[in-house]
Amino acid sequence: MSNKNNEDLQRQATENTLNLNPVIGIRGKDLLSSARMVLLQAIKQPFHSARHVAHFGLELKNVLLGQSGLQPEADDRRFNDPAWSQNPLYRRYLQTYLAWRKELHNWIEESNLSEQDTSRGHFVINLMTEAMAPTNSMANPAAVKRFFETGGKSLLDGLSHLAKDLVNNGGMPSQVNMDAFEVGQNLATTEGAVVYRNDVLELIQYKPITESVHERPLLVVPPQINKFYVFDLSPEKSLARFCLRNGLQTFIVSWRNPTKAQREWGLSTYIEALKETIDVILKITGAKDLNMLGACSGGITTVALLGHYQAIGENKVNAFTQMVSVLDFNLETQVALFADEQTLEAAKRRSYQAGVLEGKDMAKVFAWMRPNDLIWNYWVNNYLLGNEPPAFDILYWNNDTTRLPAAFHGELVEMFKTNPLTRPNALEVCGTPIDLKQVTCDFYCVAGTTDHITPWEACYRSARLLGGKCEFVLSNSGHIQSILNPPGNPKARFSTSSDMPADPKAWLENATKHADSWWLHWQQWITERSGKTKKASFTLGNKAFPAGEAAPGTYVHER
Repeated sequence: MSNKNNEDLQRQATENTLNLNPVIGIRGKDLLSSARMVLLQAIKQPFHSARHVAHFGLELKNVLLGQSGLQPEADDRRFNDPAWSQNPLYRRYLQTYLAWRKELHNWIEESNLSEQDTSRGHFVINLMTEAMAPTNSMANPAAVKRFFETGGKSLLDGLSHLAKDLVNNGGMPSQVNMDAFEVGQNLATTEGAVVYRNDVLELIQYKPITESVHERPLLVVPPQINKFYVFDLSPEKSLARFCLRNGLQTFIVSWRNPTKAQREWGLSTYIEALKETIDVILKITGAKDLNMLGACSGGITTVALLGHYQAIGENKVNAFTQMVSVLDFNLETQVALFADEQTLEAAKRRSYQAGVLEGKDMAKVFAWMRPNDLIWNYWVNNYLLGNEPPAFDILYWNNDTTRLPAAFHGELVEMFKTNPLTRPNALEVCGTPIDLKQVTCDFYCVAGTTDHITPWEACYRSARLLGGKCEFVLSNSGHIQSILNPPGNPKARFSTSSDMPADPKAWLENATKHADSWWLHWQQWITERSGKTKKASFTLGNKAFPAGEAAPGTYVHER
């Protein structure tokens, strides 16, 4: 595989990952009805359609005469091969495609459809035109070159990969070579042990690597929809190791992968399990309280727990960190286009009947949200170029999916519908209503500028729902890169500002820009809130909660 192709796939791997957006799903029925609406629109507005056909004809004439100025967008890497710009035939092929795609989008934009139907029309047209991109055909110049370089072997290899994926991967192109990694061998290798286990989670305590540690421990709460080891992926990208190097007593939750038997698990189930875990950590470390870090749906769970603690008068959490986590579900993302009452109810019904929502199904829905990055990219790499699927740790983790219990999935769908965290006492967990304005501890909130899963403006609005002092930090990256942001990356940037005006754009205009990773900024913030230092104990657990299996534990291996 060429280094350039490798880099492109790696970049997209870090920007696109599974998250809770597709919990509501997109039904084939909805896509078909949107496609039918687009076709009917051509008949309903014949003059409008004829005008756009004529305009396309004029542009086509310019293309054939070599007078068209159409070019792919600067960030569209599919057409980076010089043949697309230098070879007259390839250039005309590309420009014909660009003219056709542009005219279709202009046609739907200028039709007399409602705003939502226009957006749905754009989505359907996008799916069709991206599937028919010239780069996805055997005419792709990179595929033609590869065919002649390998004496036709690339085509045979590609057909072999296609056959394997049809049998083993539901017909979707494999995103990663799953044989290249093993959790506990070359991923999740930081030294630690399971010090507590209940039905819902395992608690992993990591072994200190400094002579002294801060008194107040840190508990990391990962999303329920992916496995915990995103925080301990490879040694150089491990947030767990970074915390240990900075003298933090580090504990991470490893959620159990639920089956039908756990269909009744809801948000309160996860919160009760976390409450037990926090008591265990305080007993092991002797601390009065701890700091927490929650990511994605783990952030929702953390905040709900803090709301519950506030309601019952417990002060066991000193400060917390929110990573790429949305509490205000008023999202302007593609999946929200299809989130009407019927679709939401159908999503709940499906998981209730099955007992769980399969991570693989969510991954498939999400892939069609970003087809160029998550489908056609790998189509070209695996089938047209005949390369093996790439071996990237992030992609392996992202494909190591988990299930969601039906009850929890149903609650998330209801959150999407009613947006309860934006109103005092609208959500109840563990028998207590939650008012986020009453959660007054300091918190650090991270979002990513190019995150299309939890858009940074939604993360910002979410941060303003809480009552505590917020340190809002905007990383110049996507969803996963915002979490995995080790120091030393020359391209890394982040912005900070303690003022929290109502308008996110106003915040951005006044924010201070910094070079390098936000991890170093967070390290200073968390250290200030982690108490005095004391001599580190290199024995994990205690008499009541002795160290069991070595990290990464047993739940992480459940399929």
